Amino acid sequence: MRLSHLFGSTLRAAPAEAEITSHKLLLRAGFIRPLAAGIYTLMPLGFKVAQKIEQVVREEMDALEGQEMSMPVIHPAELWQQTGRWYDIGPEMGRFKDRAGRDMVLAMTHEEVIADLCHREIQSYKQLPMMVYHFQTKFRDEARPRAGLIRVREFVMKDAYSMHSNEADLDRFYPFMYDAYLKIFERVSLPVVAVKSDVGMMGGREAHEFMWLNPIGEDSIVICSAKDYTANRQVALFRKEEPEKVAPLPLEEVATPETKTIAALAELLQIESKETGKAIFYYSPDLKKVIFAVVRGDMEVNETKLVNLIGALEIRPATLEEIATIGAVPGYASPIGIKEALVVVDDLAAISPNLVMGANREGYHLKNVNYGRDYSADKVGDIVAAQVGDGCPNCGKPLLIERGVEMGNIFKLGTKYTKALGANFLDKEGIEHPVIMASYGIGVGRMLAALVEAYNDENGIKWPWAVAPLPVHLVSLARDATQTEQAEKLYQALRAVGIEALFDDREAAPGVKFKDADLIGLPLRLTISPRSLEQHTVEWKYREGGAAENVPLDEVVARVAQVVKEKTGSKL
Repeated sequence: MRLSHLFGSTLRAAPAEAEITSHKLLLRAGFIRPLAAGIYTLMPLGFKVAQKIEQVVREEMDALEGQEMSMPVIHPAELWQQTGRWYDIGPEMGRFKDRAGRDMVLAMTHEEVIADLCHREIQSYKQLPMMVYHFQTKFRDEARPRAGLIRVREFVMKDAYSMHSNEADLDRFYPFMYDAYLKIFERVSLPVVAVKSDVGMMGGREAHEFMWLNPIGEDSIVICSAKDYTANRQVALFRKEEPEKVAPLPLEEVATPETKTIAALAELLQIESKETGKAIFYYSPDLKKVIFAVVRGDMEVNETKLVNLIGALEIRPATLEEIATIGAVPGYASPIGIKEALVVVDDLAAISPNLVMGANREGYHLKNVNYGRDYSADKVGDIVAAQVGDGCPNCGKPLLIERGVEMGNIFKLGTKYTKALGANFLDKEGIEHPVIMASYGIGVGRMLAALVEAYNDENGIKWPWAVAPLPVHLVSLARDATQTEQAEKLYQALRAVGIEALFDDREAAPGVKFKDADLIGLPLRLTISPRSLEQHTVEWKYREGGAAENVPLDEVVARVAQVVKEKTGSKL
């Protein structure tokens, strides 16, 4: 590949809209170009990286006897209507009508399609288990695309789907895919941690995410300081220390003017925040209810846990008008005496005696509020978020919280999709059962960006060997026709043994060429110059660091071939 004819030039400075390091470097190095918000073109070098990532993933899927296929990007809405997700998913789903007026969907994922194929193709238990996968474009109309390829609207994912005759067989296979994911990330040199996660819109009974820990991440990952537990904060558990058992005291109303926060209340009454009860209001459009959540004053509501406990599809903060309809007073609220609301109480708040809570009267609170005596709940359960310093649910050691980027996910889906789409099989006795499914996803573009975020310096990208678009950057500093011919011969000799090189054959200053080589970040730079040709050598320098050395010209091709083979495992 000749740099003089490469489609996509380097930039001396990143565009103003670039936010994070990977976004800036991928733009500057000519790997990506924006088309619209959250929609990018992979230029030739970027596309080569994506292909390298896909090949690593493909090899690990094939090792599990996965069968590669390709499913469409456009889906008839009927499939999504049958599973209910047409109605459950909001504006992030791309919907349109075809010329005949039929509702269609831009693929967000492919559970509906694979379940429909199972309905058509699987008849007997003898066909199970099996696993299929594909690499396909997805579209999700993100409200706030950000950080280059980290959060986009259009992207390529590897989806895999396994089909099973019973839950035990799914449980047997699931760890194999779990381990395959860890191996994929190890092979591309991206360290991840596997964490328990919420099943979200996918549904099912169990899920894991593979998180790359980095401050740019939007997810909060709870990690035991003794390495005994990891989970997404959305579902993370922690040890709740039971309060001391004391007798309930009589209710007492106290004046608390201008005291609308827990901190102000605790200071006024000279108590700890854990001795108060906090009221948080939500509204669920699908339940058509105001949700009155009660947690202890030293804790925060975990909205994912809350949604899962009440079985809602969606919640949002309640408006002042909605809060007024249930008889509550924001800043001075308690569940005592309210009406027409769904009251949800955290299990620790429910056993904490004599809490201070609002009196539902401006400027007043109630002392000694006790669950069961003074108020009741529609639901009691764990609805609070783990915080730094809470006890690990396994060993009790303090928990830490770090930011992370989700690089992959795996879900035990069960029969959610196959039941809806009639994907059944006959067992040994001829009895019909729904196929049991699981799904497994990895985002190719996000992994590409994360690798740049992880491997760079002040001069540019430092690609790991396994995913570098090309292994060699050949820089020609030739000054005359003879020297140019020698550089061309070396380029052709590398090609002849199957080594791809980016050949900088441009008429540009040496400084420009070296800056571009560092910016693009290929693992090995070979420089052929008038001085090196006088000595019958080529300058050899690794992008990852170390001193340059001179290698005999007649030995360089064989040495490059050996290094590329060792570093990438390729067969030259």
